[in-house]
Amino acid sequence: MIKKLILLIITVLSYSFMNGQDIEKHAPKGFDEANSSIEKGKIDSITYSSKTVGTDRKALIYTPPGFSKSKRYPVLYLLHGIGGDEKEWFKNGAPAVILDNLYAEGKLEPMVVVMPNGRAMKDDRAVGNIFSEDKVAAFATFEKDLLSDLIPYVEKKFKVYKDKEHRAIAGLSMGGGQTLNFGLGNLDTFSWIGGFSSAPNTRIPEELLPNPEKAKDLEVLWISCGDADGLMPFSKRTSDYLNKYDVPHIFYVEPGGHDFEVWKNDLYMFSQLLFKRVDESLFNKYSVLGLPASTNIRNSPYPQILPDKRVIFKTKAPDAIQLQIDLGKKYDMVKDDEGFWTVTTDSITEGFHYYSLLINGVAVADPASESFYGMGRMASGIEIPFKGDDYYNLKDVPHGDIRINKYYSQASHSWREMYVYTPPGYDGSTDKYPVLYLLHGGGEDQRGWANQGKTNLILDNLIAENQAKPMIIAMLDGNVSSGGLAGFNENSLKAFENELKLGAIPFVENKYRVKTDADSRALAGLSMGGLQTLYAGIQNTDMFSYLGVFSSGWFANNDELSGPQYAFMREHTEKINSNLDRFFISMGGEEDIAYQNCQVMMKKFDEMGIEYEYSEYPGGHTWPVWRHDLYKFAQLLFKE
Repeated sequence: MIKKLILLIITVLSYSFMNGQDIEKHAPKGFDEANSSIEKGKIDSITYSSKTVGTDRKALIYTPPGFSKSKRYPVLYLLHGIGGDEKEWFKNGAPAVILDNLYAEGKLEPMVVVMPNGRAMKDDRAVGNIFSEDKVAAFATFEKDLLSDLIPYVEKKFKVYKDKEHRAIAGLSMGGGQTLNFGLGNLDTFSWIGGFSSAPNTRIPEELLPNPEKAKDLEVLWISCGDADGLMPFSKRTSDYLNKYDVPHIFYVEPGGHDFEVWKNDLYMFSQLLFKRVDESLFNKYSVLGLPASTNIRNSPYPQILPDKRVIFKTKAPDAIQLQIDLGKKYDMVKDDEGFWTVTTDSITEGFHYYSLLINGVAVADPASESFYGMGRMASGIEIPFKGDDYYNLKDVPHGDIRINKYYSQASHSWREMYVYTPPGYDGSTDKYPVLYLLHGGGEDQRGWANQGKTNLILDNLIAENQAKPMIIAMLDGNVSSGGLAGFNENSLKAFENELKLGAIPFVENKYRVKTDADSRALAGLSMGGLQTLYAGIQNTDMFSYLGVFSSGWFANNDELSGPQYAFMREHTEKINSNLDRFFISMGGEEDIAYQNCQVMMKKFDEMGIEYEYSEYPGGHTWPVWRHDLYKFAQLLFKE
């Protein structure tokens, strides 16, 4: 009892952290070098009878320093890659040295390590064409050999525990794929699973773990890969699937490629977690590196997103005096001897964020990231993935098009631009489609909904699932005043209404095959675009049957602007309610800067008897909220 208590205290202290920084995240220098002054474990060869293969097979077995035949030990089964055999780890991975050093430092639970030959066939040598069909098939056959022959032999021959809580499996490359396949496929056999640089033999997640709930009882599920390893997609897709279903696991990204420098470090890190209590809340703190953001320019490794949603920024600017990242909060970057500036942020909330690189105080777009028009200028953007973002993921479904149109507006007597989404099959059809006119916010333009808003992907996925009607979406430029951003006064709102009625709608109805009745038109917008929707939509319910107001509302403290609008609505309440099929209002929760204005507005609507429906999606005044708004609103449109 005392020993267990001491072990628990050591474990808790070993994995304590402050601000997520104090966990040991990589093996130190010399971790794989033999130390003559410490007690050593022993590696022996064993031979077991395999009924699966129909022959005797060999494996190596490591017993820890001070091994006693009177004591029971847990077991780690450690698997090799496609070009190796039972001796690959011994020859290239220094497992005995790594484990001996860890024992000497008091970082490891005593355990037996079995290194088998994972190529379960009579001639199991790594010779000839190692990728031949029979040899690849033999790696799958090893599952039966492991479960039916090797494990029973080890548990009969050696004094080891026979329950899953004291049984672990890990492997590299092909063996990493075996580890995930066998471990997750036999959750009643293993409680500790470690896939290192798992290879293409790894089953797709839906086959690997069809019932994710069962994996939540695992003690530790470890998935790791080098950042320069071309096999990263196999590890990432598994981790993404586990995240989707809230399966606790460690996704460990480390510097390096597909080699033993990476795998020795994996063994060093993973073995320390085995057969002891590990705080699940620390799982997202282990990764050395993150994965490149989807918003990075091609082949740019930074910014990187860590599993706990912190972001690593790295920029080379040897002559700069000061560099910062402005991501709502400013972060000071630190320069190294090679002129690289680096910083790791706090955890960043989900979805899309604008950010700037400040060089000597001057805000510029990060050259490593895609740029987006927002905040009234070109800025960098970063996409933070999150559970539930699959409604705007690129999927294997029919896809529509985004078309860029220049048109001459009779309202402003100037050339203007709009982005138009046409649904899948538009060009091959003669059908006419309903239209949603979709408006951006202040500081943005017609590109916003296409680039930041993921409009095409949201609609492609909804249409494929029969959750939304095929429709045209015209994404307009709402900047109609000479100042570009002055969209919040009566003159600007009236100018936009004229542009909508005399410029945009006539162009769309002449250019595209669309229906031209009010039941086939919708108008929606976010923030400033929400005000434009309120103004032009409510004034013209004979033109639009659907209105969507996202993160917006008439100003509570501006009676000069809002007063006439409420007066109009009070006078035309019956007409508005009769003409509108849907009046959809949404907010990004109480943290949305437009929240209070909207609450006041809806209270006035209630007093007048204006019919509407209200939705909240937490996140504030941000694109993740507005994407979700479009996702919900599109499902309400143009349905009988």
